[in-house]
Amino acid sequence: MKDMIEDHLVAAEPWYRPVADEVALFQAAYAARMPVMLKGPTGCGKTRFVEHMAWRLGKPLVTVACNEDMTASDLVGRFLLDANGTRWQDGPLAFAARHGAICYLDEVVEARQDTTVAIHPLTDGRRVLPLEKKGELLKAHPDFHLVISYNPGYQSLMKDLKQSTKQRFGALDFAWPEAAVEVEIVAHEARVSEDTAQKLVEIGARARNLKGHGLDEGVSTRMLVHAGQLIAQGVAPVAACTMAITRPITDDMDMRDALDAAVATFF
Repeated sequence: MKDMIEDHLVAAEPWYRPVADEVALFQAAYAARMPVMLKGPTGCGKTRFVEHMAWRLGKPLVTVACNEDMTASDLVGRFLLDANGTRWQDGPLAFAARHGAICYLDEVVEARQDTTVAIHPLTDGRRVLPLEKKGELLKAHPDFHLVISYNPGYQSLMKDLKQSTKQRFGALDFAWPEAAVEVEIVAHEARVSEDTAQKLVEIGARARNLKGHGLDEGVSTRMLVHAGQLIAQGVAPVAACTMAITRPITDDMDMRDALDAAVATFF
């Protein structure tokens, strides 16, 4: 089992460019074992931040991509049938709590509310996880830490966290970095020149101005990095932006034309 938890250690440093005091705040929250909620648009660096902090703290990281079909048993654990009969298998949440890992529930609002309620006993002074089917009250390892993330832009009356869940967490807001920082990120991650990164960031800024005016979501930093990676592979900049930015983000022809015009302005 020790080998299994060591498999979740982040071996190499995930590069992360701090934009404010989020690193210090997360470290303080970890020291206090305060659960942390990361809020921000898709592709703005939330997952990279968690990976970086797990590496910085030297703790294993167990990541769960939440979805609407995920049950409490998927998260906590279940009995499985094998050649020797039945055996219990911890779910990722129980596994992390038992072995002192950071458990990261990505896009937690995608999970059903009756599933997310399962995390409540781990997010207050009890720090326990009832394994009802097994008849065990699992006490969390002292190093266990719970982190969740979601995109507030997609929340609705049907898809949002209960107040009883939200108020158990400290929250860090993530947003698009300011232009100079985003240029640095795109240049580093895509291995392109600062000039090319600057043009991509300008395209991203123009596209984000269309959010709510034809686009449901702005162009993410991740998309700009993808475009830069294609350019670094020798793809023509316009074709790279078409593949990585304009075509994935919308199927509306008028909106595509507007985004293509923004690309043509810089490339």
